[in-house]
Amino acid sequence: MIEIEEFTKSYDGFLAVRSLSLQIERGEVYGFIGPNGAGKTTTIRFLATLLEPTAGTARINGFDVVRSPWEVRRSIGFMPDSYGVYNGMRVGEFLDFFALAYGVPRVRRRQLIDDVLALVDLDAKKGDFVNALSRGMKQRLCLARTLIHDPPVLILDEPASGLDPRARVEIKEILRELATMGKTILISSHILTELADVCSSVAIMESGSLVASGRIEDVLAKVSEQRRVSILVLKEPEGAQRWLEGQPDLRDVELVDGRLRFGFRGDAVRVAEIASKLADRGHQPAWIEEHKPSLETAFLTMTEGRVQ
Repeated sequence: MIEIEEFTKSYDGFLAVRSLSLQIERGEVYGFIGPNGAGKTTTIRFLATLLEPTAGTARINGFDVVRSPWEVRRSIGFMPDSYGVYNGMRVGEFLDFFALAYGVPRVRRRQLIDDVLALVDLDAKKGDFVNALSRGMKQRLCLARTLIHDPPVLILDEPASGLDPRARVEIKEILRELATMGKTILISSHILTELADVCSSVAIMESGSLVASGRIEDVLAKVSEQRRVSILVLKEPEGAQRWLEGQPDLRDVELVDGRLRFGFRGDAVRVAEIASKLADRGHQPAWIEEHKPSLETAFLTMTEGRVQ
């Protein structure tokens, strides 16, 4: 649905994005991760037909971003990182204006407006003035605006930026609902925890270059050199620690608040075997947890030592 090939953008000798290639499948929720200045917004502006590339191409919904910009614009809903609303309008009028701009017939506009307002949980605010809305509500209204022409692709640049925790949760719930509707969604963010439980795949950018991309579990597997496990034992945790330290395949054994933590490269069968032997020794293992690497860990590991 979105294909980027060797996209490069430079400004007066400064290389903002370097030879970026990505492929995002239909119906995928794809996270675009990186710190401010990594090249995310530059790439998104290119995909939204707002920026000419220095080199490279891209296609969205089968249309070339440079050669067929109007077809691309009809195929996408673009939500920029700094959105604008017209304070003199009511919520319904605001959406009607954009529906008209997209050429939606009058007979369809009222129902479409009601549908997108219900989706973003603003149906009760249809008659309110835009300037009376909270920041979170304005953010949801901006998202409703991107949906008014029912595009198959959504490109969202920092959609939860500046929102309080409750508003972030609301935005994530809307994104999950859009995913169930089959929308292809590209979400840019520098807040990694926002994307971990929403996206199926990610691309990690740093200093204009692609560091890693793929399904989240595959990206995390690249940085997981060893499994990290915690076991809570009810009896003689110090003795259990000494026994674990004597196992040749376990590393970095530590005892923290009665929980034994260690790393190893084995599988689930080995975890069960360790717990069984601890039980045989009378330590009474009561709880086991595996600590999986986070997107933050993946990002820090993959960008460590790179030139800024």
